[in-house]
Amino acid sequence: MSRQLVLPGLPAPLRSINEAVAVDAGERHLSLRAGPRTDWFIDPGGGVAVDDAPALVMPAVGDWSLRAYVSAAHAATFDAAVLVVRVDHRTWAKLCLERAPDSSVMVVSVVTRGFSDDCNSVVLEGGATWLRVSRLGSAFAFHWSPGGDTWQMVRYFGLGPAAGPNVEVGVLAQSPTGDGCLATFEQIDFSPRRLPDVRSGA
Repeated sequence: MSRQLVLPGLPAPLRSINEAVAVDAGERHLSLRAGPRTDWFIDPGGGVAVDDAPALVMPAVGDWSLRAYVSAAHAATFDAAVLVVRVDHRTWAKLCLERAPDSSVMVVSVVTRGFSDDCNSVVLEGGATWLRVSRLGSAFAFHWSPGGDTWQMVRYFGLGPAAGPNVEVGVLAQSPTGDGCLATFEQIDFSPRRLPDVRSGA
């Protein structure tokens, strides 16, 4: 049975998908530690599907946005702190603050509809940033922001017919090549309102 976690400010309890090595929760604060060699990824080149990274997710109905100030202890390539939206084990999307192979820290998005579509975005100067995932009708949007006020679009996408009115949204930690990763999410905020425009910066 999945363990549930009540976090002040969120409209529903968070349920766990795969057990984290450690979880620490407070008011609008959450951290979880992924174990070694953990990820969510379905290789479009025909590689093995991996879905063993720990996540904490809640149901979300209608239009909404979830945002947080995200950081991670980036020790190995692809270590990441992640916001995730999930339909099922083959239909989901990740917005990652991830360590690249050259040791830089990047905003990376992965959209999975049977297979994963992986896309690198901006390189950051520091190891933390604001991330946001939103639903707008049948579509979803990923944004990042250096200060949490003006937002830059990373991706605008759909998850297909499987993404009915009920999906799950939450956080994830991953360490695909490393010995584990601590991901931290601060000032977590859920808004049950539709974004006015995915490209306006709001």
